[in-house]
Amino acid sequence: MDFKERYGPWVVVAGASEGTGRSFARQVAAKGLSCVLVAKHGPLEETAEEIRRESEVDVVTAKIDLAGDDAAAGIIAAVGGREVGLYISNAGADWAGERFLEHDIEDWLSLSHINVDTMLRCAHHFGRAMKDRRRGGILLVNSGACYGGSKYLAIYCAAKAFQLNFAEGLWSELRVYGVDVLSIVLGRTDTPGYRQRRADRGLIVGSAEDEGLASAEDVAIQGLERLPFGPVHNVGLEDDDAMFGSSAAGRREKAVMLETIVMEGSGYKPETDL
Repeated sequence: MDFKERYGPWVVVAGASEGTGRSFARQVAAKGLSCVLVAKHGPLEETAEEIRRESEVDVVTAKIDLAGDDAAAGIIAAVGGREVGLYISNAGADWAGERFLEHDIEDWLSLSHINVDTMLRCAHHFGRAMKDRRRGGILLVNSGACYGGSKYLAIYCAAKAFQLNFAEGLWSELRVYGVDVLSIVLGRTDTPGYRQRRADRGLIVGSAEDEGLASAEDVAIQGLERLPFGPVHNVGLEDDDAMFGSSAAGRREKAVMLETIVMEGSGYKPETDL
């Protein structure tokens, strides 16, 4: 089967208005898939119009807060009777970037809803139909934070680790039914959101090349190319190359400390209690 036969006729992209979500939507549309684009805010309609002009496919938009309790129900309602062959969960950035006790618990529950609850409900709903059809794909856009904890990203790291383990288990479950599952793990990526978070901390981001940032387009291309070969792909690395972390307890402790140092070097509050 070609891409459209394997993953069409419709794709759902959650977190689609800009950045990697926009790039994924443009890439799959160029392959002939019609799109259901979901986001809370951002240039969602502009992205939809861009895709319609470029690829001449059908595009449906739905403005949904992915942190809401009813987010998955809203996505499913927006899809309606359309046959979804590919679900891409792209939303889930940590906009707080702060210690667990420094924010109200509701802030962290919202982050968990986006990364865990909404993703799980959608993967369950669309995955069942894919299993019955014996084809389809589920692609979870992940972060290197999945490989270890950080005192600035406790909930984010935990949520992304959940995604990693979930993708591995679901891949093992669905591969025999012809359904592909991939957790694509990103490093630093040049997106509007990344640049805005840096700017909010008074940090200037130079060119992607000077900063060593992956482009959103390259991430989307790699993700779609690697989708049939799950369950995990680390962007920019070969399969035998490690990004972070280890199962050894001593090495995991060092990984946590290293992650903290990296975060502080990226503009988080400097501390001396390492």
